[in-house]
Amino acid sequence: MDILLLGTGTSHGVPMIACECAVCKSENPKNNRRRASILVRTGSGNILVDTTPDFREQMLRYRPETIDAVIFTHAHADHIFGLDDVRVYSDRQGHIPCYASPATANSIRRAFEYIFTFPDIGGGVPRIELLEISGPFEVCGLRVVPIPVEHGGSQVLGFRFGGIAYVTDCNGIPDSSMEQLRDLNVLILDALRPKPHPTHFCLSESIEAAGRINARRTLFTHICHRLEHEAVNAELPERMQLAYDGMIVKDE
Repeated sequence: MDILLLGTGTSHGVPMIACECAVCKSENPKNNRRRASILVRTGSGNILVDTTPDFREQMLRYRPETIDAVIFTHAHADHIFGLDDVRVYSDRQGHIPCYASPATANSIRRAFEYIFTFPDIGGGVPRIELLEISGPFEVCGLRVVPIPVEHGGSQVLGFRFGGIAYVTDCNGIPDSSMEQLRDLNVLILDALRPKPHPTHFCLSESIEAAGRINARRTLFTHICHRLEHEAVNAELPERMQLAYDGMIVKDE
């Protein structure tokens, strides 16, 4: 198994619309961040985590032959609004299983009512099977462990895949979830910006949480334009770094 980081940016993406800051104008491709998503690649298939508004561009850039399952962290726009473009894959493959918490599944049904109400009208819709999860499950031969975390006033899900955990969009990790993050090879963790934020870890908070989790390696994601890749990496503690789009992480 390995994980391809399809996007490492915040909801605005980087560069951000109408911004002239140094990071948004940077020619370093590691400062160009699409909305946060990963592709978990196993010997039995490809598992997509979140369908961002950049999903089409991400698929054109990395060209996976199949999307065999989709897992959702939560239902904010930057994590679900690319769902319609999944239809290219479902046209070829048939129904694609999509896993989400009950609350996230309900939000997806509301936001994409036409998928479930008018499945064959017009240019077609993604053919998906929306499955509600409340605990560990298996997909593409891989055991997936949902990890509840706090995202402002709501609960969202991170996920553990073997020795790798993906925990985006959070500003708090309950003790019970901390126990599920022990003995990790790689932690991929939310680190929005230098200043505190009401619904995300800022960089110093992410560093503190990563220190408590103590994975062998920590990568920060969901990054805004206030963090310049090379400059921040030069200052981060050992075994911690900013992730970047196109990065590949192995469970070792």
